[in-house]
Amino acid sequence: MISKKPLYLIVALLLTSSCAELQGVVGSLPGQTGMDPAMIGNGLRQALDFGIDKQVTKLTRKDGFYKNPLVKILLPQELQKVDRTLRDIGLSSLADEGLKMLNRAAEDAVKEATPIFVNAVREITFNDARNILLGPDNAATNYLENKTNAALYASFNPVIHNSFSKVGADQIWANIINKYNSIPFMDPVNPDLTDYVTNKALEGVYTMIAVEEKRIRTDIAARTTTLLKQVFALQD
Repeated sequence: MISKKPLYLIVALLLTSSCAELQGVVGSLPGQTGMDPAMIGNGLRQALDFGIDKQVTKLTRKDGFYKNPLVKILLPQELQKVDRTLRDIGLSSLADEGLKMLNRAAEDAVKEATPIFVNAVREITFNDARNILLGPDNAATNYLENKTNAALYASFNPVIHNSFSKVGADQIWANIINKYNSIPFMDPVNPDLTDYVTNKALEGVYTMIAVEEKRIRTDIAARTTTLLKQVFALQD
């Protein structure tokens, strides 16, 4: 489970912001006056924390990507024909193993995400909070993506590269591609799988955060704390 320490960090940040700025944000929220603006920001933080805790951590487990149809990493388009050809000639088990290795690498990389998300949440301003609360169902996810995409890519990429080596994916894929390239009349392929899987891992992270965010926004029963109920009632 992800540590709850980041929650206290964001609370401290919220409480040090100027009263005038906080009241201005509260006043801009339709149909609401008097709610503690720190509570609004803290509620958004809690929603993001739940998204990371409940959804992103699932991706770090074995088969967190591979057995989740929302984020399962398939072969890049230029290698789809490799997969089909291997299966057609009776090498389905080899093709399956290759796919598992791509997804295992993503599962390893996502373990690096939490500190980067914590830093992004620390930077939430009250203008951000207002826009997120009154925005679309994935507004908080979009905020995190804008703030963390570059840092996560830089963090994920070397982990995925190392993971390919650690679990033997580089050898498996070399075997797969060599077998494919040895088939007569086939055009050789050699894509950058590390970059491809890095981007797919990023997509998976934001997809699962968005799932939890939408659930909290649209399903009152998903607001499992008093704070979530109070804050997200403002956008109902």
